[in-house]
Amino acid sequence: MFKQIKQLIAVVTVLALLAVPGTVLAEATPQFKDPQVDAGSMAADALVARPLGIVATVAGFGLFVISVPFSALGRNVGDAWNAMVVYPAKFTFARPLGDFD
Repeated sequence: MFKQIKQLIAVVTVLALLAVPGTVLAEATPQFKDPQVDAGSMAADALVARPLGIVATVAGFGLFVISVPFSALGRNVGDAWNAMVVYPAKFTFARPLGDFD
């Protein structure tokens, strides 16, 4: 009886060890990104997207100031700040030129 249980445990262990590497090594998407950005993307970013991002940041700040009393009532001032000011500012100032991802 003890020998059969020992064999069963050995078989289950081997099957488990064979099954794990296939799922651990699986990768949904590649972890690298092509660093090459073409000149057209850079020009569009510098001439159109960045100025619009500055306008969006300033307008978002204005809307944030107007919405602060309502956000305070709902206790989500931080969420409003992030959505109206931080995200447009990051889009405008914190990403590489020509990178729209």
